[in-house]
Formats: sequence, C-alpha cells, structure tokens
Amino acid sequence: MFKNKRYLSRGVNDTIPIELQLFLWACIDQLPEPRDYLQIFALDQVGFMQSITHQTEEPKYRKVYLLPSEKPITQKIYVIDDDDHSTMLLATEY
Repeated sequence: MFKNKRYLSRGVNDTIPIELQLFLWACIDQLPEPRDYLQIFALDQVGFMQSITHQTEEPKYRKVYLLPSEKPITQKIYVIDDDDHSTMLLATEY
C-alpha cells in the first residue's frame, strides 16, 4: 500500500514523543479506506495512563486507547491529508 509523505509541525516535534507520534500514524494506517482527510486525536491523562481518543467525521469513527505512560500529555492533534502529503500538527497551530 502506498503511503504519502508525512510531515510534523514544530509543535508536534517539540512536545509529542516519537513513540506516540508513531502510534498515531499507526492508528491512521489501520483504518479502512476511504479515510477522512482530517484525523483528530485528543490526548488526555487518566490516572497514570495516556488516553487517546481518535475520531473522524466522514466516515464517522471514534476509538479510545489507554496506554501506560510515565508522563501523559494533554493535547489535541490534527492530521490533515491532502492526497500528496499528510501533516500532523497541534490544534493550537491550526
């Protein structure tokens, strides 16, 4: 399967650990086609766990993951796909 080029914003690069970035990309990769051009990830702390809520509008999709984490992050992340490339950015950078 062909994957388009992937980019990160400076904010994602500076605040989101690489392991978490790779997990988010993997969440998108496992989705069936067709995929929404906008993927939304809400990262929250639940006790000592990292909660990740992944959702899309079209088609409607929502899944919650709980991962063990020493330093859970609270952040909203968008991944925008324009068919040529995908960009992962913090919602505050949008």
